[in-house]
Amino acid sequence: MSASERVRVIIVEDDAEIRELTRLILQKEPDLFVAKSYANGEDFLKEWPAVEADVVLMDIGMPGRNGIECVAEAKPKRAATLFMITTVFENPAYIFQALCAGASGYLLKNTGAKQLVEAIHQLIEGGSPMSPAIARLVVDSFQSQTRARIADHDLTPRERELVDGLAQGLMYKEIAERLGCTTGTIKVHVRNIYEKLQVNSRHEAVKKVYPGGA
Repeated sequence: MSASERVRVIIVEDDAEIRELTRLILQKEPDLFVAKSYANGEDFLKEWPAVEADVVLMDIGMPGRNGIECVAEAKPKRAATLFMITTVFENPAYIFQALCAGASGYLLKNTGAKQLVEAIHQLIEGGSPMSPAIARLVVDSFQSQTRARIADHDLTPRERELVDGLAQGLMYKEIAERLGCTTGTIKVHVRNIYEKLQVNSRHEAVKKVYPGGA
């Protein structure tokens, strides 16, 4: 298999020992090709317009430009290239910042050689590989945020239906007909909803319950 047929990988890692070890691991794979390696983000970004890569393994904690900043700057210039973070940081903030910047995977540096190679293949095949500990952090963080959002709203099913009506732009009379009650009852419910949500208008209520859709 020629170099042009293999998956081209770039390594950006400031630790020389880890950088060389990663290169040796990947070079043993017949379908992977280490096209380039860099000791810092500045050198990587400087050459980025001129180098070709399918996958970039990006460290976060580097002097100067950190890995998240590098991904955020490099990804828009070559959207087809896939970025995978390799780091020692088990920090939800770093994880979400990296994913928002454009990374498609997040691995801890203690990931074994076999798992690293499998993660690169998974990335190429359309997956988003993460170390088990990282995946658990993402799930826990998501569930925690969801629980907090639900607790903050504390709306009854009936009140949720009413907010759905508000979100659809229905008048109180139309909502009352849908829910089988009077307009006066709807007004009472709306006051209770506003109090629970700590808002003063239909728009604010809808925005708070459905932050992504308002």
